Amino acid sequence: MKHKKHEEIARPSLGNYGRNEWAILGTDCGQIKQLASQLCDAFSSKWKIAYVDADHKEVGSQQLAVGSSAMEFTDKIEYNRLDFHGKPESYQFRPLFNEMDLVLVNGNHFAAKRQVVVIDPKKEDSLKRKLDRLTDVQLILLTDATLPPFDFLKENLPNFDKIPMLQLADFQAVQSFFDKKMQASIARLNGLVLAGGKSRRMGTDKSVLQYHDKPQRDLMVELLEKICHHTHLSCRPEQAGELVYTHDVLPDTFLGLGPMGAILSALRHEPDTAWLVVACDLPLLNEEALRYLVAHRNPSAIATAYRSPVSGFPEPLVAIWEPKSYPVLLQFLAQGYSCPRKALINSPVQVIDAPNPDWLMNVNTPEEVDVVLRKLGVEGF
Repeated sequence: MKHKKHEEIARPSLGNYGRNEWAILGTDCGQIKQLASQLCDAFSSKWKIAYVDADHKEVGSQQLAVGSSAMEFTDKIEYNRLDFHGKPESYQFRPLFNEMDLVLVNGNHFAAKRQVVVIDPKKEDSLKRKLDRLTDVQLILLTDATLPPFDFLKENLPNFDKIPMLQLADFQAVQSFFDKKMQASIARLNGLVLAGGKSRRMGTDKSVLQYHDKPQRDLMVELLEKICHHTHLSCRPEQAGELVYTHDVLPDTFLGLGPMGAILSALRHEPDTAWLVVACDLPLLNEEALRYLVAHRNPSAIATAYRSPVSGFPEPLVAIWEPKSYPVLLQFLAQGYSCPRKALINSPVQVIDAPNPDWLMNVNTPEEVDVVLRKLGVEGF
């Protein structure tokens, strides 16, 4: 076998700035900025949108406002501003744009994963010089309905005949195109049942307690399988051997971190997937509760979570963790925090209230088991 110096892991489907980035090129910068502004206005109530451009007016400026500082942050009251020297590479841009659902790029200056090409006769030569940036053209916009696309585009773009063409002036059609693309970009949903806890307070494995005539972990897996694309049972590595025969197990690869490690392990396994995470110590959680959470999912947030009726904080173990939560959790871990609830409290999340607070009642002790059994009208196991 050929020696591998580094372990191969799944990489997120990222471009230069993020997963969903579009360069607009083929016309003047003012027209590109106007179209980007229209799209931002149209989608800002639902999606977070960024715009990437160059400002040639600043060419020649060598100093920031305060002496020879390397970086400056300014609270501008209505917005915040960060100035710094040096040009970031993709590895630095991606964390900066991680929360963005859509990144629009002035393609006259920068490349992006997907492209919108504007057919503007005044910029034909300029566009011809940028053929190397046309790697995935998904829309052509015509400035004049009587002028066909340039011949060099027909010759150089694969599947040219299948690329949709719209009028640049028909913004409603352009908006509809991007609306469909935004909906298609929502990550599919996998399920993750957490069964790796050591149940120290309970004194026995919580995941195998039978409140409903079957082990709780099996019940949670069955519920998630009704809702999610695929469901895994999260466990510690030493548990995997006994569980692999009955479940699709996902052993922790972030060890010794409890639930945070399980969530990170799932995101590492499939970083472009959203994960509906549930703990196995919630005996009153049912299909209605899970479908209610999914119905209120906000894919623009890093997560959608129920509000704990006890603490009022987001409940990380009945939550949908979006792909963009992966770098966020890693950043918290790098700062010494292994609590997923802290990450939710200090990040942009969608928090919803459960119509039935009992859904979120977790059971960690024999005394709490008795309370749940009484609610269920069951005398005992």
